[in-house]
Amino acid sequence: MLMIRLSRVGKKHHPVYRVVVSEKTKDTVGDYLELVGTYDPHANQADLKADRIKYWIEHGAQPSGTVHNLLVDQKVISGEKRAVANIKKKATPEGEGAAAAAKPAEGEKPAEQPAAETKPAEETKPAEEKPAETAPAEQSATPGSAGRS
Repeated sequence: MLMIRLSRVGKKHHPVYRVVVSEKTKDTVGDYLELVGTYDPHANQADLKADRIKYWIEHGAQPSGTVHNLLVDQKVISGEKRAVANIKKKATPEGEGAAAAAKPAEGEKPAEQPAAETKPAEETKPAEEKPAETAPAEQSATPGSAGRS
């Protein structure tokens, strides 16, 4: 299957992308069938060959999610944008962000724990139901060890 996707080129911390047509299974850095444009996200500038992109789409090439959104922005194709970003929030130090929201503010009651975390009454055994034969063994200790801890 052919894909129209981005291939990163450019300097460190300043990426520039080539829009290429290649096999889906090939690496983006490797060979490609055709270079159909470039994209500079810092300058928000795209130089696309619209006629060649339409040609490849007609012949079965599928644009990646990001390239699809870029083509919609540049009005090369019509349609709605796709949701492609899956950005995860970084862990914040305690006292900020989500960690601060979990702690109750002054004057507020702490949130109740869910009942699923407590054990049912059948599983817990009261302390007074210990077998009788273990009670004398616990009381008999070696002399002189009663004062040690």
